[in-house]
Amino acid sequence: MTVWDRPEPPTQPVPLDRERIVAAAVALADEGGLEAVSLRKVAARLDAGPMRLYRYISTKEELFDLMVDEVQAEILPEEQPGDWREALSVLAHRTRQAALRHEWLADLLGGRPAFGPNGLAVTEATLAALDGLADIDTVMRAVETVSAYFNGAIRREITNLRAERATGLSKHDWQRAHGPHMTRTLATGRFPALAKAVYDGTDVDAGTSFATGLDWVLDAVATKLARPPA
Repeated sequence: MTVWDRPEPPTQPVPLDRERIVAAAVALADEGGLEAVSLRKVAARLDAGPMRLYRYISTKEELFDLMVDEVQAEILPEEQPGDWREALSVLAHRTRQAALRHEWLADLLGGRPAFGPNGLAVTEATLAALDGLADIDTVMRAVETVSAYFNGAIRREITNLRAERATGLSKHDWQRAHGPHMTRTLATGRFPALAKAVYDGTDVDAGTSFATGLDWVLDAVATKLARPPA
């Protein structure tokens, strides 16, 4: 029986339910990452005994599933997208925005689906926008391909944000700190392609890079979803 199927126990002297438990866990994770979340710490946040939480949630993994599903409500589109490309674009951008608000989400993206109500609603809205465009296997590969792109891009962006905080160096500070080494290395002539990228390439922000890559992936997916000639 999943955590969503299991009924909640009766309320005890300190009001408690899964909604309050998940809200407390999300707040802890927003403050200190997933390592800051445990049933004991959530219980302390709610001023409740730790053993009471086990009547609602059996494991920390179940708690993580509930936390992800809670954030999926932020990813769910406010209205049904107009077409498949908008649906996948909205999914990607809203997932990125949610991850920037809740950085711990990046650590849980791409795992096995937990089948929570919000996650199922997100999947339904996405698949509904692609319904009838191709056979179901092609549709599923299209969604998987786009998801693999934005999950990876989001993880990279969050990793960079964490590195900035850990080192105290912004991206440009880090580049300047390593500049002399790179200049000497590239001057050897051993890495001409890399030198061209460093000296001639355009430096763009994370949002622009994300949007550009997403457009390219969607362009590729469009070639697979194109209807064959009648």
